[in-house]
Amino acid sequence: MAEDARYRRIAADIQRRIAAGEWVPGQDLPSRAELAAELGVHPQTVRLAYVHLRRAGILAGEERRAVYVAHPPAMRTLTDADAEWPFSSETTDTRPRAATEELAERLGVRVGTSLRHETVECLDPGGRSAMLVSSWWRGQRRPHSSYTAELGCLELTEEQAHALGLLVDTLAFRVVRTRFDHDGRPLETADLILPMDRWLIRLAPSR
Repeated sequence: MAEDARYRRIAADIQRRIAAGEWVPGQDLPSRAELAAELGVHPQTVRLAYVHLRRAGILAGEERRAVYVAHPPAMRTLTDADAEWPFSSETTDTRPRAATEELAERLGVRVGTSLRHETVECLDPGGRSAMLVSSWWRGQRRPHSSYTAELGCLELTEEQAHALGLLVDTLAFRVVRTRFDHDGRPLETADLILPMDRWLIRLAPSR
């Protein structure tokens, strides 16, 4: 656990230094040995930080060669919050949840009601995390006839930041999507978390 905490701290420090302009897109970072000597840690710890940042799309380069600051990912535009994700995805959490006050209001259930849940990490064509979708519903999923989508923002939790390769407390878009049956009863609600540096939001009117 101590090793895990160390490389995550180093990864976060590298991100801050990139954000401050110390290293710019396309520029090589120091070798693992050089940065390890600067920080007073083992080169393996720096290697783990570099691997983490490559997976997050912050750095690029081959495993045993120089790594460099990746160019910013292509911007995407979200126009339909109900559309299927066209690329690959990974389900990262399926633990049931008790309805919080907010979820109870969104789904029209009592606080504490047991809800089905899943969190899905949507990946871009390069395998980088582009969006997180957390959904909650009761019983079996059923087809919906309409939905609403409301745009806001939030500060990323540690778990969300780790999945998206960003710093904790970074601001991100939050789209709250709720699906309804033919009678207008809520079937499922979801939070779509989208990094502001990777997305533009142009939602069509709710329907």
